[in-house]
Amino acid sequence: MNVQRWIARREPNWKRLDVLLNQVEKKGIKALRSGEIKELASLYRSVAADLARARTQQASNIILQNLQSLTTRSYNQIYQGSRRQEWQAVLDFYRWGFPTAIRHNFGSIALATVLFLFGGIVAWWYAWQDPTFLSLVVPDYLIKKVQEDRQLWMGSIVGVEPLASTNIMTNNISVSFAAVSGGITAGLYTTFLLVYNGLSIGAVATLVGQNNLAYPFWAFVFPHGALELPAIFFAGGAGFLIARAIIFPGKYKRGDALKVYGAQAAQLVLGIVPMLVIAGIIEGFFSPSPIVPSPLKYLAGIGLFALLVVYCQPQKSRS
Repeated sequence: MNVQRWIARREPNWKRLDVLLNQVEKKGIKALRSGEIKELASLYRSVAADLARARTQQASNIILQNLQSLTTRSYNQIYQGSRRQEWQAVLDFYRWGFPTAIRHNFGSIALATVLFLFGGIVAWWYAWQDPTFLSLVVPDYLIKKVQEDRQLWMGSIVGVEPLASTNIMTNNISVSFAAVSGGITAGLYTTFLLVYNGLSIGAVATLVGQNNLAYPFWAFVFPHGALELPAIFFAGGAGFLIARAIIFPGKYKRGDALKVYGAQAAQLVLGIVPMLVIAGIIEGFFSPSPIVPSPLKYLAGIGLFALLVVYCQPQKSRS
């Protein structure tokens, strides 16, 4: 093979690839039209083949270095660039997609919230009317600690915060996922979990209220509850979406409905995981801390919930 003739024939492709790479490196892949993106990929494969051939034909070091540089730059832009796009897609989901999913499925989420609140109101009512009701819902050791020792139980977290935080995250995520998967029971198990958790917190709230410990109790609950409880409601809403696909597929065949509503449920599930992680960290480190004054805990909870409400609102900058 005449190396010089081969170089002269192939060099226009190398220069063209260099031009495209310069555009991408300066302005990003969006600077290229769709046809140029395809051309970039094609030229990358071509130059990679040229590099292999130049090595076998013992081309000059300058040619080898230039081809190696073009190949490396192309690889970085094509493959590393795709990873950047994937990360950008994740950021876009949490910026736009998750709030949109919440608004779009507000009815299912509202149903989950109402069921939880219903359980809480029922527990509050019966616990005040009949003290023995508490023992049906609240563990005996908690009742004893509150009624006899006049103390809350959150102090046990202090000193083992990392372990407690991890356990809290794991438990919250498992409860939420159970609420989602409960949709396959036509929503019956999802309903049970929501009502039962409402009963539990309603009974505990009544217990601490009866023993003048409501203020420190809600100071503990507010900071992490501002994210944890909405996340559970979102999970319940996701479960009801799956139940809807099974019971009321509407215009879809049941299999197609499961795909459509299952995709919407998956968006809610992806969105709540960071919420539960953050809530677990707060519950493990901030909420039980005796150093943090109770008013600050209330302010933190109110502030987090306000931020969540704002986050869920339509954002005009998107249009």
